[in-house]
Amino acid sequence: MTQVYVALGANLAEPISQLNRACEALLSLAAPGSFRVSPYYGSCPMGQVAQPDYVNAVACFDTELEPLALLDALQAIELEQGRERLVRWGPRTLDLDLVLYGNQVICSDRLTVPHYGMKDRSFVLIPLECLTPGLMLPCGTPVQSLITQAMRDELHQLTPCD
Repeated sequence: MTQVYVALGANLAEPISQLNRACEALLSLAAPGSFRVSPYYGSCPMGQVAQPDYVNAVACFDTELEPLALLDALQAIELEQGRERLVRWGPRTLDLDLVLYGNQVICSDRLTVPHYGMKDRSFVLIPLECLTPGLMLPCGTPVQSLITQAMRDELHQLTPCD
């Protein structure tokens, strides 16, 4: 059993509903009683493509799936919810990124874990910290140490932090 963290994002087709449906689907991959999700946050899109703001969150759960099997399952959920990969950093119904897989460091053609951009993304770091205060990355860096006030100012919380 491995504890994993998955970043969720959507900005098309009722984004909050997309994240709610994604959480329901992720439950089927999780060991019983292990699923948790951060508050939802609103964020501006990355890149230069004009598009609506995003709704983001991070889910945490224990799973028996190996990394590539989990990646396949995440991509299947995206497709079930209408994900089309047309433009890099473009609008999407759902984006599910495996950001942490236990303390493993994975670098393959299909998968990089920890997620290559997570240290610079407020919409990943802040939900991670809210979900698991004191979380340490596999490199030994505390997530909290990566979060700046500017990152906090970029996001607006849409649901409460438990």
